[in-house]
Amino acid sequence: MSNNKPLVPGPAASIHIARRGLMLVLSSPSGAGKTTIARRLLEMDADLHLSVSVTTRQRRPGEVHGRDYSFISNEEFGLMVNRQELLEHAKVFDHYYGTPREAVEKRLSSGQDVLFDIDWQGTQQLRQRAESDLVSVFILPPSTADLERRLHSRAQDSPEVVAKRMSKAADEISHWAEYDYIVINDDVEQCLMKVYAILQAERLKRHRGLGLVDFVKQLREGR
Repeated sequence: MSNNKPLVPGPAASIHIARRGLMLVLSSPSGAGKTTIARRLLEMDADLHLSVSVTTRQRRPGEVHGRDYSFISNEEFGLMVNRQELLEHAKVFDHYYGTPREAVEKRLSSGQDVLFDIDWQGTQQLRQRAESDLVSVFILPPSTADLERRLHSRAQDSPEVVAKRMSKAADEISHWAEYDYIVINDDVEQCLMKVYAILQAERLKRHRGLGLVDFVKQLREGR
């Protein structure tokens, strides 16, 4: 009797096809959960990197300069705008926010994905400048009452600021149709999984696969 065992094929070698990175934008009215979803996505996926915005507002408790935001003066912000160093910028609740151009473009060119936690104004500007790289997701609250409850429960703002954010929410929500995807955050875990599925699918879009032409050519040639 032969002692030879049938050959069992081992796991196939992972095939890496070069691709251009994408810009994943999350927007929502304040308090609807986009920042929570963004942080969870970054924990789940090492290939996703946060775009660190510059802002003129004061640092909140627990925020770290250079990790959550780069906190700069109004004068510094104005210089960055004049030098065209920002991909997008906007004024939100009396403070300025913007996305530094150079760091984002380096990541996209090297095939890395960049996550943005920005509002509809910034998203419009990104679409004008880099529509083919953009994937936009708008996160809606399940109800207005739930949105107000979340704003009060996070205890970051005074009642006056909460009222101001609620009055602005209707205007922010009115821009929902400008986004590629809409996700209702009635359950954080389900919302997170839906956004992550969007990211995975968008990574496979044909136009992002810079190495696909050569790979398919090799297949057709029998290699």
